[in-house]
Amino acid sequence: SFTGKDLLRTRLRAGNFGSSPYGGGGYVGLDGMEVGFEEPAGANVVGIDRIFYQFPVGDSFTISAGGRVRQDDMLAVWPSAYPADTILDFFTYAGAPGTYNLALGAGGGFSWASGGWSLSANYVSTNGEEGNPNKCDDGCGGIATNGAGSNGTVQLAFVDEQWGLAAAYNYSSGVNGAGLYMGNGTPLAVLLAGEGNSSSVGLSAWWTPEDSGWMPSVSIGWGYNNTSEKESLVLDSATSQSWYVGLQWADAFLEGNTFGMAVGQPTFVTNVKYKKSADGWSDFVADGNYAWEWWYKFQVTDNISVTPAIYYLSRPYGDLTDGRGAVVGGNRKDSTFNNFGGLLKTTFKF
Repeated sequence: SFTGKDLLRTRLRAGNFGSSPYGGGGYVGLDGMEVGFEEPAGANVVGIDRIFYQFPVGDSFTISAGGRVRQDDMLAVWPSAYPADTILDFFTYAGAPGTYNLALGAGGGFSWASGGWSLSANYVSTNGEEGNPNKCDDGCGGIATNGAGSNGTVQLAFVDEQWGLAAAYNYSSGVNGAGLYMGNGTPLAVLLAGEGNSSSVGLSAWWTPEDSGWMPSVSIGWGYNNTSEKESLVLDSATSQSWYVGLQWADAFLEGNTFGMAVGQPTFVTNVKYKKSADGWSDFVADGNYAWEWWYKFQVTDNISVTPAIYYLSRPYGDLTDGRGAVVGGNRKDSTFNNFGGLLKTTFKF
């Protein structure tokens, strides 16, 4: 900080989850964990994950801009009290991955806050660094171009001491790489989102008790997405939805420890219309699925925590479970395919 009120943030990050089941692109994409990342340069390579600058304008406005800034960095409110510790990545998107897709790239935005109310608006291009027209026949990449991975978000929220409400709208150019990934939707939902441009709406609410005890905090969220693309060879239009409910008990059993659980449906296609040129593609869709997770965060010391967790995915391949459609790997011909998993996560903070 240069003035005590502004912020210049740079985050360096390295990981090696690219080939892991928890990396979000493996055998079951919905196994993706929030901590399961790898930099584009490869495993164990330190990369610049964020670099952006924020500064206030008056008492109510904040301006943000950067070459590597994420959608949520520019929101006045993150619309959830869940989770205190992350397991499945899907449950970190406030129930609406299409709206709060955490797009990362070059961009900027503003937020306004006063008396509990806030309004945020921002734009991110996920391929803003690819703006060299000499390397792109169709003008790929850049900022606010036809080839940009554009992602624009507007959020209105109200927050009181123990509760909050938020509504948001998001536009993402999935055909240019912005939007869903395998860790927050079924294979069909991710495939169709990448065929066009999506308009998404997210509604969220949360409440936290005044004192810790048997009553948990409650977070709920719902998302709706509409995708269409005139130039797609396959897709005419598609709609998808998602939702979740997250419960969290502070000071569970011992002071400083936290217990949590969540249930919901990762992004799944509810309606689709294929073009006549897509021979053999049926408009019938049965993409529904459920996800659950349970975890207990044990605070060993001020710097070390241990979190055992289990999770269950009822139908992670959704509409592709019976083997129809695009090849995504796994035993899709088994109509009863589901996924049960567990992990033990240790976190060190210095």
